Amino acid sequence: MNETSPLVRPPFKEAFQFWLKLGWISFGGTAGHIALMHDFFVDKKKWISNDHFFHALSICMLLPGPEAQQLTIYIGRQLHGKKGGLVAGILFVLPSMLILLALSIIYVTYGNLPWINLMFNGLKPAVIAIIIIALYKVGKKSLQGPLHFLIAGLAFVCIFFFNISLLLIIIGTILLALIIRHFKPNLLGGEAQIQNPDLTETYTTESTGTASATGFSFGRLTVQLLVFLVCWLIPFACFFLFFDDFSFWQKLILFFTQTAFFTVGGSYTVLPYVAQFAVGKLNWLSKTQMVDGFALAETTPGPLIIVVGFVGFMAGYHHFHTSLVMGSIALVTTTFYTFLPCFLFIFAGAPLIEQSHGSEAVGSILKLVTAAVVGVILNLTVFLGRDVLFPGGLAMAHLNLFALAWVMISLLLLAKFRLNVVYLILLSLAGGLLRYFLVM
Repeated sequence: MNETSPLVRPPFKEAFQFWLKLGWISFGGTAGHIALMHDFFVDKKKWISNDHFFHALSICMLLPGPEAQQLTIYIGRQLHGKKGGLVAGILFVLPSMLILLALSIIYVTYGNLPWINLMFNGLKPAVIAIIIIALYKVGKKSLQGPLHFLIAGLAFVCIFFFNISLLLIIIGTILLALIIRHFKPNLLGGEAQIQNPDLTETYTTESTGTASATGFSFGRLTVQLLVFLVCWLIPFACFFLFFDDFSFWQKLILFFTQTAFFTVGGSYTVLPYVAQFAVGKLNWLSKTQMVDGFALAETTPGPLIIVVGFVGFMAGYHHFHTSLVMGSIALVTTTFYTFLPCFLFIFAGAPLIEQSHGSEAVGSILKLVTAAVVGVILNLTVFLGRDVLFPGGLAMAHLNLFALAWVMISLLLLAKFRLNVVYLILLSLAGGLLRYFLVM
């Protein structure tokens, strides 16, 4: 390895500017978030290595809650400690919460306006293009042999054709990796990958990061649990002391706290669970409204799981007799209690992530998990792309030629001309609005 001068930690201001921008431009769900962070931190700035990035992502995939936000908190913590983790995690979700709040108020006040529908319909093909680019980038980095391609293919088949949950796919991948490691360890190819020149550069987090140097301690974990408990209890106590109908707020808080702790596997694991209880048992909103909320969440940056904020909004709006104020408070409360546990998971678990990083055994197993993630992203691409390109069903007669053309144009703008994602989103929204005026 060539001797190089260690890179200094990036200034907090530069990282802050990226986190602030990411919260407003991170369209495309988890795949889009991963693509933007990977492009900035790994490819452009080289603040974290490709190996380190995907190691952390694989761990986050095993945790409850949105893995993209957890990865964001982890990277922020690695670069600038607790301050960096808090800023990264908060700015990642805050813009989408504010946008969804505005859209929720518009939704219940004005209903389904045609010009809004067409404007956001212009955005959906661009989102598909963003996910396709993410799929290519992640696959190019993580599929490093026939076994990885096989695992990615099996993961896609399991989730697409048999509707097997992401959690079961990950558990199955880990068990398969353990079996292969025991009987045919050479198939995993752990040591051969270390020679990849991309991983031999001196990166900021490996050379100067201080977040990982503290190690794990039960004392620190106890303090973190106490801080989490205090943060959880303060709003809960405020609702008890100052709000009417505390039973509603208690049910809301406990439900979304439980959701955050026990739904492993990302947004597409959380959303069916929330829909089942919020619609079928708690009667907070109708099935149609749940679908509309999903569509609204797709048009916001940030994690797709932000749709739970819409569920909370409709719960408060209906329970308190169409009160916009109570609906808004319920949305903020739902978002807070859904994302709060992510900070605990990462701040408490980051030292364990660091200790496992560099382990050939853990690394080779997690590389298979990352390969499975590629199959899951492919499923997401097909899942969303099918409805965008064939809104009336899988038949050539139902092919949306405008959507297909805009997907191709978006791919060309992103891949060939490297157009900034923000400009593509604005261009797509403007195109959808133009279609409205042409139709009218």
